[in-house]
Amino acid sequence: MIDKNKVNSFDVIVIGAGASGMMAAVSAARLGAGTLLIEKNDALGKKLLLTGGGRCNLTSADNRDELLAQIPVNGKFLYSSMANFDNKDIMDFFLSGGVKLKIEDNGRVFPVTDSSKSIVEFFELKLKSYGVKLKTASAVAEILQRNGKVYGVRTKQGEEFYAKCVIVACGGKSFPSTGSNGDGYALMKALGHSISPLYAAEVPIVCRNCGSSLAELSGISLQDVKLSVYNKKNKVVASHEGDLIFTHFGISGPIALRCSGFVNSIMRKEKMGTIRLSLDLIPQKSKGEILDELKSMARNSGEKELKSYLKADIPKRLIVYLLKLAGISDGQKLKQLPEKKLEEFVVLLKGIELKAEGTLSLDKAFVTAGGVSIKEINPKTMESKLVPGVYACGEVLDVSGYTGGYNLTIAFSTGHTAGTFAATKAMGND
Repeated sequence: MIDKNKVNSFDVIVIGAGASGMMAAVSAARLGAGTLLIEKNDALGKKLLLTGGGRCNLTSADNRDELLAQIPVNGKFLYSSMANFDNKDIMDFFLSGGVKLKIEDNGRVFPVTDSSKSIVEFFELKLKSYGVKLKTASAVAEILQRNGKVYGVRTKQGEEFYAKCVIVACGGKSFPSTGSNGDGYALMKALGHSISPLYAAEVPIVCRNCGSSLAELSGISLQDVKLSVYNKKNKVVASHEGDLIFTHFGISGPIALRCSGFVNSIMRKEKMGTIRLSLDLIPQKSKGEILDELKSMARNSGEKELKSYLKADIPKRLIVYLLKLAGISDGQKLKQLPEKKLEEFVVLLKGIELKAEGTLSLDKAFVTAGGVSIKEINPKTMESKLVPGVYACGEVLDVSGYTGGYNLTIAFSTGHTAGTFAATKAMGND
């Protein structure tokens, strides 16, 4: 319990007032723990305000197994925390507090206000109602420990605050302008924790076409296409269907973002300078089906141009580009094309070859992959296995998901777990 005679003494100290930190503080305080929430910015939830394009994609309405499948980096680590506080509990948490929610396409859950600000304001009210003390504009420089046990923190201004349990919820290194600059990794490393290499995930991919420039395709958007990522052994390690956009430097859009983490991970692990990507423009049909359709058109409507087959599915500018790649003139008629040329064109439709040279930098990524090694964190409690009384949650952990509410789900679930177990331990009920 709190030492009433000691100044600046609490049961639990939470470092970082982002999504996971605010959830951790609320979860600890609701159990009666005296809780201090320290934030380096002058306001709470600065990065949370940006999520979901400012609309705040809180979680996903998927069932638990479907949801965990959308967390490709160490999703299994979350089994225990999700068993205690999953996406349905997250929705109930907000609904019971008066936040009205709506479910949009692909199960994405948003507040009906379409405003991240309303979620930050909700947390501010929760923190106040549970008596959480806030300390803003204060960056933590060190977690204090003695004889292998934590006893508080020291800020960069030299102030000390004391507690039996400290929760590190400082976020990752993406969007550093929000204060998310990797402080948590340094704090955990100073305690002896291993930090898995950090890399950008959910970020546009920098790439080129094999033998041709992609710059002329900049701005073209595609729907219902498939992007695949290959490793050194030329095996597919990731494949996603959905929307994509060509940019002046490569590709972006939902499926490019989903594949980006795999690009960076493979480049790092397999020491590859470039990664092979393949873009299937018509994933709904096999090569054989497309070829049969083209042959039928050639027999029955041979005067038609080849590009007429593509007009319904592919933007005109991309059609011209594909014909050029295939060595087919813009106005060439189907009856003029030998079968071998048609076969080559179908191969191109089913797999435009791209070479990924990497992605945009980590500071431009939606998500930081890598982080505090999960081997050193108890998945049931989020407590450090190295320093009793220290907990970690949210993006600082080596756990990350795709966009679509999955990373906020990680933040809320692990934050709730850390806050609950830290409070229980600090008050002597563990």
